[in-house]
Amino acid sequence: MPAKKKKNDQPLTGAELIKETCRRIRVARSYWDAHNNRACRGEREKAIGLYESLTEAEREKVPQVLRVWLRYRSEKYFGDDRTPPGGAKS
Repeated sequence: MPAKKKKNDQPLTGAELIKETCRRIRVARSYWDAHNNRACRGEREKAIGLYESLTEAEREKVPQVLRVWLRYRSEKYFGDDRTPPGGAKS
């Protein structure tokens, strides 16, 4: 039987939010390196949501390598100008 997950009804703040944001970006990068684009896209969206909720000072605490990957490199492949997943059905 799998372990029970803790239910946390309170949103993350401060250092916990920064830590979770970094974790999500690292998970997305690992999926990217494994060529698992669908999982990478989902984790990237979650990471961006958390990153956008950070203040300017908190964003500076996210390592630059992770910020660059999240904002620039992944946008090149997952941006709005790219073909959506699933392709066009004819």
